[in-house]
Amino acid sequence: MNPIALEGLTVRYGQRLALDQVSLAVPEGSVFALLGRNGAGKSSLVRCLLGEQKPTAGRTLLLGRDVWRERAAILSEVGVVPEEPDAPPSMTARRLSRFCSRLYPRWDAAGVEARLKRFGVSPDTPFGKLSKGQKGQVSLALALASTPRLLVLDDPTLGLDAVARKAVFEELIGELADRGTTVFLTTHDLAGAERIADRVAILNQGRIVLEEEMETLKQRFRRISFPSSRKEAVTRLETLAPVAVASRGWEVEAVVSNYDEGRLVREDEPEVSALTLEEIFIAVTGVVEGER
Repeated sequence: MNPIALEGLTVRYGQRLALDQVSLAVPEGSVFALLGRNGAGKSSLVRCLLGEQKPTAGRTLLLGRDVWRERAAILSEVGVVPEEPDAPPSMTARRLSRFCSRLYPRWDAAGVEARLKRFGVSPDTPFGKLSKGQKGQVSLALALASTPRLLVLDDPTLGLDAVARKAVFEELIGELADRGTTVFLTTHDLAGAERIADRVAILNQGRIVLEEEMETLKQRFRRISFPSSRKEAVTRLETLAPVAVASRGWEVEAVVSNYDEGRLVREDEPEVSALTLEEIFIAVTGVVEGER
């Protein structure tokens, strides 16, 4: 059974189509990263995923059950870190932990305290006085304390500095190694996602345009450059499924999505380099510098 299954998920706001028949399955024990530009439909998808919004069409199954019909029962086995962490402003993390311990059959209060210490967040500071990043760290500590079968993280490092982002991803790596929990992650921190995700999907204008294992994705995307004098090389690139081609004075540079070394001709003097997840994302979605 896949812990998450989206079946033809469609969301409309009046005439605007936010999600267009999105279907995907998240394998058990995997870390699944959903990426997309602002406005791509990620927030609508997450709201439907958590049973907070009824889709216009289609359905979401969490742990094999329809989340819209059985939300209360299902979420007792799901840990959630929302994009905008929220709690009563006067409650401290320690009091929040005590409160949540009454709602979950398995609660690791000591684990909450240990994580907050690693994050450098005081358990006795009122939630309303914490920074946005600290609120996210408290939410992560609470989400992990219930020993969830499924963890949903909606941009968990938003608002964190580089050191705090590193701490969050290291915490997740340690937790996942210990438990094998299934994780569904949305994030703008593509470098962090590349470190921990084993499967990735890209959402663009309400549609899934790419969905596969991280290693397979990185193997088939390459940047290829060669002298612009090799005009015939541009034609040969078509067999490698280019997603972007640009002329830069004396050279032609292309990003291809179906790399095969055997199809390159040595006489073209090609220079081939691997791409990061961020570079692949930019090539697929057409993000310009500073837009994300």
